[in-house]
Amino acid sequence: MIYTVTFNPSLDYVVALDKLQVGSINRTKDEDLFPGGKGINVSLILQALGVPSRILGFKAGFTGDALERMLAARGCASELLPVQEGFTRINVKVRGRVETAVNGKGPAITEKDLCRLLKKLEQLKPDDILVLSGSGPAGCSPDLYREIAMLMGSQCVPCVVDAEGPLLQNALEAGPFLVKPNKEELEGLLGRNFATEQDLLAGVRELQEAGARNVLVSLGGEGALLADRYGKIHKAKAPEGEVVNTVGAGDSMVAGFLAGYVKTKDYGEALRWGVCAGSATAFSLGLATKEDIAQLMEKGN
Repeated sequence: MIYTVTFNPSLDYVVALDKLQVGSINRTKDEDLFPGGKGINVSLILQALGVPSRILGFKAGFTGDALERMLAARGCASELLPVQEGFTRINVKVRGRVETAVNGKGPAITEKDLCRLLKKLEQLKPDDILVLSGSGPAGCSPDLYREIAMLMGSQCVPCVVDAEGPLLQNALEAGPFLVKPNKEELEGLLGRNFATEQDLLAGVRELQEAGARNVLVSLGGEGALLADRYGKIHKAKAPEGEVVNTVGAGDSMVAGFLAGYVKTKDYGEALRWGVCAGSATAFSLGLATKEDIAQLMEKGN
């Protein structure tokens, strides 16, 4: 079973306007409501690809209950632990001539709440996989993902870390199975720009030397690069298509990679699945469907 953790999930209220007029009443021409959060996105794409997963995290208030019902309606198993203060956030995404977003802060997560989640994670087994995506709860220790990845290592559970800054940097010590920065995140982490592919590969090797077993770097329109644990470099070009939405594309790549790896145990094939899933979401207004991904896979990318 693949488990995903989303510390601050959301309900994403997406509205379309001809034009956002500040200070006036605006009428939507279209609107929708989606479950949100990076780990949740990973699970939704896994579900589309026929790979079971379980969503872990926190919920609060009536919005948390609504989120859990929405996930169940999409066939995703979830176990969101209730917390007392606040409510599961609502993120408002306005699509007009210029996109605007207003993101809620979410509920307060206490040390006691985190301990409850860790108790759940202690039940994972070596044939499971854990995905840690995005930021931790507000005010969390920069060592949070390292501590969780260490726990997974002690249980022989492969751990995937898709995060930025200190959360990712500190987690490397725990030897995660996979990390997935994009090029800009990797440059920021290492404090330098990569002018050439050789520079990029040197940066990837630094992450492996620091502990990461496999490093997947998304390169936007150029596709992605994977340095596997055996020292081999795999590359995959992005399929052709019109990019209309980059939100969730990285999460979709993680999900596609894991689905491909679980099904084939082949790193090169897993990378191809990841690039197709990430691109399919980038070519869609929302997360990609199974049919979207299948079409790109059939093109032989």
